[in-house]
Amino acid sequence: MILEVAVLDVRSGRGPDFERAFAEAQEIIAGMPGYQRHELRTCVEKAERYLLLVWWESLEAHTEGFRGSPEYQRWKALLHDFYDPFPTVEHYRPLLPNEA
Repeated sequence: MILEVAVLDVRSGRGPDFERAFAEAQEIIAGMPGYQRHELRTCVEKAERYLLLVWWESLEAHTEGFRGSPEYQRWKALLHDFYDPFPTVEHYRPLLPNEA
């Protein structure tokens, strides 16, 4: 299992619009092969910052499967204009066997 982590800084004043767009976009990602689950959280200290966590079966399910799919183009169209700066996405694997 791989955990995708992205800190999303949304343009000032665009948080409610981003949340509406994400409500639609999450349906896209949830239907992708290798997707397990996701969480979107809001930052307590910075109102326009969000944390996106997505669990995938493998790194390739995200980087090749999802990002290489036509569905990713729709995801981009819905969400990418909200970010400033564009987020860095990192991937994490479990350290202990019982966390897999």
